[in-house]
Amino acid sequence: MNIRRVRFDHPDAVTLNDEVQAEYQLRYGDGGDATVLDTNDFDPPRGSYLIAYDELDRPVATGGWRSQDLNDEGNENGDAELKRMYVIERMRGHGLARRILSALEEDARAAGRVRMVLETGTKQPEAVALYTSSGYEPCAKFGYYRFHEESLCFAKKL
Repeated sequence: MNIRRVRFDHPDAVTLNDEVQAEYQLRYGDGGDATVLDTNDFDPPRGSYLIAYDELDRPVATGGWRSQDLNDEGNENGDAELKRMYVIERMRGHGLARRILSALEEDARAAGRVRMVLETGTKQPEAVALYTSSGYEPCAKFGYYRFHEESLCFAKKL
């Protein structure tokens, strides 16, 4: 696997984002994640966006983080918010999500962030298993979906 940093508007990032949004639609029936994201959110040093490529240089997994500080959506100073973690179906079960997650945590720590936070949902048990097995613990809800019953929020000190 070759993991590369790209911009959130890179064509491969757009393709994978469309795929993850389609998966959210299948699981939740709500049109996908409505959280507002800006390409610049993931530009270093205030964020990062990664894509894993297979041996044929095809994009197979993705994830990013963006800086968040104290705001009216429940974030705290020093937060790094994990966004758009996704592995294409045929590549699941090979540890790619864990590799992307580890790289994002390391990158956010190096950028001075002190806590990684994420929001997932009750219909994503694989994500919950990944995060809890990686040291994430439930935290106060934050972000766009903080009032939704199906929302689950987790955090980990960096």
